Amino acid sequence: MENGRRKFLKIAGAAALGLGVKPVIDAVAGADEPVKYVAREGALQAKRWAMVVDTRKFTQELAEECRKVCHAEHNVPEIENPKHEIKWIWSETFEHAFPGHEHEYSDPDVMTRPFMVLCNHCDDPACVRVCPTKATFKREDGIVLMDMHRCIGCRFCMAACPFGARSFNWKDPRPYIGETNDEFPTRMKGVVEKCNFCAERLAKGVMPACVEVCKDKECLFFGDLDDPESEVRKVLSTNHTVRRKAELGTNPMVYYII
Repeated sequence: MENGRRKFLKIAGAAALGLGVKPVIDAVAGADEPVKYVAREGALQAKRWAMVVDTRKFTQELAEECRKVCHAEHNVPEIENPKHEIKWIWSETFEHAFPGHEHEYSDPDVMTRPFMVLCNHCDDPACVRVCPTKATFKREDGIVLMDMHRCIGCRFCMAACPFGARSFNWKDPRPYIGETNDEFPTRMKGVVEKCNFCAERLAKGVMPACVEVCKDKECLFFGDLDDPESEVRKVLSTNHTVRRKAELGTNPMVYYII
């Protein structure tokens, strides 16, 4: 972490001297690409991954099941103190998920539904633009990932994200992990983390954990937005959907059927 902070100070100092941020970042972070999930034979691939949540069929119990399987899969710590809470996926009410869209005549049923929220893997992610070390980056298939080894804990990405989809490890998360999944790395104090659309599962040819949990419920869909024959495209073409804070222009890749 100390080395990472030194690098960040170099970037900030060079920018202050007018040397330009991008070439300095390239020099400090290295020309190599950030760590990627290596695709195996049979890996699931897409030009642009997207998710659709059918809130009409989604229950609070199912939302909690999705949260548990996601957090277990990715070694997310269970910390009771809300100031130190780490979350990749959670549920919100309509007024908190879509602020400003509720009104006095809103359907009471919609207002009380659990809305599963997560990183929106935006097409134009603000978090990627502000990261000084390329720790957060967007893959060609649209998935926005975190390279925790590059993260220096500046939290610029958290400030830039309009969805509150990122968490910061204020303390060592490892003691708060119940049963560690050895197939996914644990994190350390001082780094940011978030949902990764289960990129490690896609590389092995399996769907995201939350989608797997909901496969018999027909309430969570995941696929290639650029493929007219994909399930997500068919669902989107036959249902009215909304996205969180779409007016901000980040173009979220998570859609909600209301």
